[in-house]
Amino acid sequence: MQLRAPDIQYVVAVRCPSCGRTDTRVIDSREADEGAAIRRRRACDGCGGRFTTQERAESARIQVTKRDGSRQEFDRRKLASAIGKGASKQLTRQQITALIDDIETTIRQSGAAEVPSQHVGEMVLERLASLDPMSYLRFKIVYARMDDPDALYDELAHLVRRREDERGRGLAEQIALPIGAPPAVTPRRKRR
Repeated sequence: MQLRAPDIQYVVAVRCPSCGRTDTRVIDSREADEGAAIRRRRACDGCGGRFTTQERAESARIQVTKRDGSRQEFDRRKLASAIGKGASKQLTRQQITALIDDIETTIRQSGAAEVPSQHVGEMVLERLASLDPMSYLRFKIVYARMDDPDALYDELAHLVRRREDERGRGLAEQIALPIGAPPAVTPRRKRR
C-alpha cells in the first residue's frame, strides 16, 4: 500500500485591479523567467475582468556585520564598487559579477543569515588571488589598510609562494598520468 501526501492548496486573496474585490480565481498557471517565477492568469468573479500576476520566491536577506558592530544588508552593488576600485584593467565586469555570484551563493548555501564583513573580504581575496593577482594586491592594500611597505612586500611574497604551489600541484597532476611503453601490438590474422 502506497501512502500519498495530501495535495495542499493555499488560498491567496488577490485583489482585482479593476474593482478591488478579492474573489478572484486562477484560470491558468505557467512557468516564467526560466522557472524562476510562476505566471498566473486570473479572473475576477465580481466584474469579470482578467489580469496576470507573477509569483517569485524570495530568499532570506543576508546581513553583513561591519567592524564597528553595525549591520547592513548584503549589497551586490557596493561589493562590486569596492572590487572595481581595486581591480586591474584585466578584470572584466562579467568576472566581477561571477565572483560576487559565487560569494553570495557560498554564503546562502552556508545557511548563515549574518556574516562578518571581514569574512566577505577574505572570500573576495581568496577568489581574486587565483583570478587576477594584481587585483588581489590592490584590494588587499585597501581592505587590510596596508600602509607599511614591508607588509606589502610580505603579502607579495605570500602571493608568489601561493602561485608557485598552484603551479607545482598542476605539474604534479600532469606527472601522475601513466606514462609507459606503448602496448604491444599483436599481429592480426588475415581472413580467408
